Amino acid sequence: MAHATPSRLLRVDLGARTCESERVPAEWRRRFVGGKGLGARYLYEAVNAGTDPLGPTNALLFMRGPLTGYLPGEQRFAAITKSPLTGTFLDSYAGGSFPGALAGALGDHVGVLVTGDASDPVTLVVEDGRARIETAGALWGSDTSETCVAFPDAAVACIGPAGEHRVRYATIATDGGDHHAGRGGAGAVMGSKKLKAVVARGEPPTGHSDRRRAAAERFAADAVGRWQAASETLESAEFADAIGALATRGWQDDHFEGTADIGIEAVREAATGRERDDEQVPGGFRIETDEGESVPRGATQMTLGATLGVDEFDAVVTLGDTCDRLGVDVISAGNAVAWAILASEDGLLDRDLSFGDAAAARDLLDEIATRRTALGDALARGVDEAAAELGATDRIPTVKGMEVPSYDPRRAASMALAYATSDRGACHRRSRPIEREPLDSEAWSPDRAAQAVIAEQNTRSVLWSLVADDFLGAVLDDLGEAWLRAVGAPVPDDLSLVGERVWNLTRLFNVREGFARADDELPPRFTEPAGTESSDGPVVDPDAFERMLDAYYDARGWDAAGLPTADTLARLDLLDVVDDETPIGTTATESS
Repeated sequence: MAHATPSRLLRVDLGARTCESERVPAEWRRRFVGGKGLGARYLYEAVNAGTDPLGPTNALLFMRGPLTGYLPGEQRFAAITKSPLTGTFLDSYAGGSFPGALAGALGDHVGVLVTGDASDPVTLVVEDGRARIETAGALWGSDTSETCVAFPDAAVACIGPAGEHRVRYATIATDGGDHHAGRGGAGAVMGSKKLKAVVARGEPPTGHSDRRRAAAERFAADAVGRWQAASETLESAEFADAIGALATRGWQDDHFEGTADIGIEAVREAATGRERDDEQVPGGFRIETDEGESVPRGATQMTLGATLGVDEFDAVVTLGDTCDRLGVDVISAGNAVAWAILASEDGLLDRDLSFGDAAAARDLLDEIATRRTALGDALARGVDEAAAELGATDRIPTVKGMEVPSYDPRRAASMALAYATSDRGACHRRSRPIEREPLDSEAWSPDRAAQAVIAEQNTRSVLWSLVADDFLGAVLDDLGEAWLRAVGAPVPDDLSLVGERVWNLTRLFNVREGFARADDELPPRFTEPAGTESSDGPVVDPDAFERMLDAYYDARGWDAAGLPTADTLARLDLLDVVDDETPIGTTATESS
């Protein structure tokens, strides 16, 4: 069914048990569009500096975009909050059936903003443009699959045991754990509020079928579309391994001899089908496990395979399925287990752990999700806090407290810049120059690295404000302007400027929390060569990194401390947003 262009917001206070509807300022919709942008605007206003991410005054938003349900490919929703892992702005995305159902259930609303905490576990039911709070009853304690099955007539976004126990990298799962808003711990925020699930009953928006069909056909013919249809993200491990950038055995090596055993051919051989009955955009591969179906992604093979030294395909898929059901981010969890193995090898833990032992890794994942042991409890707080408490610092690289994904930047220094400047901590989704720099015949200058990273960060900020599949950007030459006009949504004067505006707004949120240049850091691990027997392998030179960071700040219009300047904020129409607690720069850094 067709829906009006969303122009309202549902505001829910779990403590007071109230659900109210309010109008979104028209100017906010024009300047920030939806999804990430509009969610960032609300979060910046709703959450004060120093707010405890796991306290009742933190806000958690479930946001749709103006194009949710209309575009081909994966429909997604944005979960936006202050991260309990990093203390930064956090936006995380999940797909499946839930985003479309949520869009239909919301009616004229762009999303739901949740504050407060319930006295007992609850669910939030959204339907017919309204929200109501219901008891979660016996669902508390269930895994993500069991929780979704409990609502056969609805689509569900929920937490598993990891969210209930406030593991700082707990996820929000949809479709029984096939999809996750994964990084940064939005699931822990749900758990702190005793919100077990958001239940959406609604039909996805329909209309513009000819336009949708044409976009799907164009995407299917595009190189990105052909790659996704053939492999989804499951060739990532083999690509990283081929260029010598696959984090292996706790970041000790950059090549994994078992990659082929867990790679795309192994997936194709084991797959029972694809997620969607859509030849043009078919989604991920379905794999049978002892517990049911699993849909592994590239991060599963890279982090739970290579980083843990596990080269048996079924074991890697089982580890991924374990994370999915517990509701824990595979990247942070895999790195946490790798840290424990390194600490064990160094004699810092009274625990016999080793790379390649999938059974021990699975046991430790359960300990993390339930926090039932001292080691599991320490790792549930993230690698940085575990290392500070137990020793073995600098073994596993992190940025702003978030564990680094398995693309090793020692083969592409621009990737170190992408990790360092990501607004939510180490992230490969904001920008992935590692796909290009190692293949280039010429070395990248600091300016080129900065421009490449900024361009992707801005573009993806637009796509995530539309809440579009970022792979679909391959066929949105105009960043979605024609689509916005077609559905009757407000159209900004310059969508590319929206991406830059949103990125600067999340930077303002972070600098208000005290983040500055020192937090846009190069992890020490990357200044040393990979390879247990190598001393002459590639490294990221600290001085070269600082020159890249200078070039990045200069191109962004930020000062030498990484603060957006008044001139930049004026150009981006953000000066009226800045509150008195947010420091801003006065003079931009000079180009290197």
